[in-house]
Amino acid sequence: MTTDGDRDDRVHPTREDPVATALSEGIGGPMGAHGRGHRWWTPVRVVLLLTALCFALGMVQKSSCYAQTWQNGTSRYSHMCYSDMPYLYTGRGFAELNWPYTGDPQVRARYEVMEYPVGISYFAYAAAWVTHWGSGSPDITERFGHSVDYLFSEAPVRSEVRLFVVVSALGLAAAALLAAWFLASLDRLRPWDALLFALSPALALNALVNWDLLAVAATAGALWAWARGKPGLTGVLIGLGTATKLYPLFLLGGLLVICLRDRRADAFVRAVSAAIVSWVLVNAPAYLTGAAEWKVFWHFNSDRGADLGSIWLVLQQIKDTPASPFAFQAHTINTWSWLVFGTWCIGVFVVGMRAPLTPRLAQLGYLVVAGFLLVNKVYSPQYVLWLLPLAVLARPRWRDQLVWQSTEVFYFASVWWYLGGFLAPAAGGDAGFYWVAILLRMAGELFLVAMVVRDVLHPEHDPARHARLPVEPDEPAESVAPGQSTTTRSNAVAV
Repeated sequence: MTTDGDRDDRVHPTREDPVATALSEGIGGPMGAHGRGHRWWTPVRVVLLLTALCFALGMVQKSSCYAQTWQNGTSRYSHMCYSDMPYLYTGRGFAELNWPYTGDPQVRARYEVMEYPVGISYFAYAAAWVTHWGSGSPDITERFGHSVDYLFSEAPVRSEVRLFVVVSALGLAAAALLAAWFLASLDRLRPWDALLFALSPALALNALVNWDLLAVAATAGALWAWARGKPGLTGVLIGLGTATKLYPLFLLGGLLVICLRDRRADAFVRAVSAAIVSWVLVNAPAYLTGAAEWKVFWHFNSDRGADLGSIWLVLQQIKDTPASPFAFQAHTINTWSWLVFGTWCIGVFVVGMRAPLTPRLAQLGYLVVAGFLLVNKVYSPQYVLWLLPLAVLARPRWRDQLVWQSTEVFYFASVWWYLGGFLAPAAGGDAGFYWVAILLRMAGELFLVAMVVRDVLHPEHDPARHARLPVEPDEPAESVAPGQSTTTRSNAVAV
């Protein structure tokens, strides 16, 4: 039996996706012609359950490092269970409940400033307070005279470190579930596309490396809000996401293309205005209490040289002598990466404006963020999470997602083995195997870019679009609600 909200016009991947059809044979086969949804196990609830299970598997994958409080410098790489969280608890002063943006000279002499945007710093600071409360509110004054390394080796602090990771994991689990809810609720006809997020190996492996899932939830929320025709809320969520990680800002480029094509300048202005206001309000406490400390994030990324996962690192390591033409300085990489990224964005703009139908926000967002990551100075393993909600909506096909994510999983393993010195060439200074992993990951992203560009230029190939295409240019699609234009429908529901 079905409820009123459980209509059978939803798109079932086992009927339209060959890979999903083949995979479904192990659980009863494709949805039949007379199949009906369960009264309680709605698609959204199934997606949330599977997201929770996937996240739990990720926690299990980090269990060996958790048991050792991340003290074993070898197993954290051999077991691929590294996380930034335990080291930042002591390394950034959270063990002493220091405000991340304090200008206290004594604190600054002992601890480095958090090198992340304010959203992550606030979350980590709140998690530290919960950790101290959960640890019986230990006296922190006696810690002031000890070195950071000594604190990390003390048994009581090690216990706090583990609790800090657990508290952070619970908050990130909530963020993952929220992102999954946004994705599954975005399009009533295609809730099952969110399974590509819920069952993602990239989610399981990278969820606890850092706090990036906070920005992922905001990004998924922005897509959901735009699909609901709420440009103001879209802007608020973009601003919150940008205050946590920079990349949600790039969604505004996609909105620009959509609003130019649909002549909705007012919607774009509302979104941009809301994004600016929310970003300023979130950043204000940090800036007002420590402007110099607030600027560290920007200086850190500007001064950073070629780092893990980037094509710049490959070029620089090809020749390891200062005289090499590939021995780029930070400012050189900054200049070229921004020039290439700017050119990429112009290309996305042209593709979006020349498309037969207005592209979906997820498509444009994926293209811009992928371009940024391809030319960025660093590609930390968890950055794949930035692409995940955009990718699963931009190209909801199991084959293409498996191709792309397999390259990300290969890179995930390779970067930890490279850092641990387990790749024989790396031990001798030649990172050839790691270069292959970097190039393969980039190829996976470019493969998905090519598929999305094809869908934009030829909407009949777009899985999320073809059911809504009008039979005749002047006729509305069958799924368009009475009184609603085809343009609005294609941009809102089919985001």
